Amino acid sequence: MNKKIKTELTDKLFQSILCMNTVEECYQLFEDLCTVNEIQAIAQRMEVAAMLDAKCTYVEIAEKTGASTATISRVNRCLHYGTDGYKLAIDRVKALEQKEEN
Repeated sequence: MNKKIKTELTDKLFQSILCMNTVEECYQLFEDLCTVNEIQAIAQRMEVAAMLDAKCTYVEIAEKTGASTATISRVNRCLHYGTDGYKLAIDRVKALEQKEEN
């Protein structure tokens, strides 16, 4: 855990996010909490992570997402040397999508 971000305030932020029950509720919270550009940047990073996890090339990822190679490289570094947050989210979304298909 990064001690630079682990504070009582960030705990409360994450608790607020976890209290949302639907995607629509998340939209409501994040539209109030973040700028449109911040939301789009976070969403882009998640898509980059998912594509890296699926073994897509940097060129494919840049073409599909519009992400810079610097962003792709940063996300890739996090996937390999980070706290596994991206991987956890990717795996859970995959499981949810598979559950919805069945």
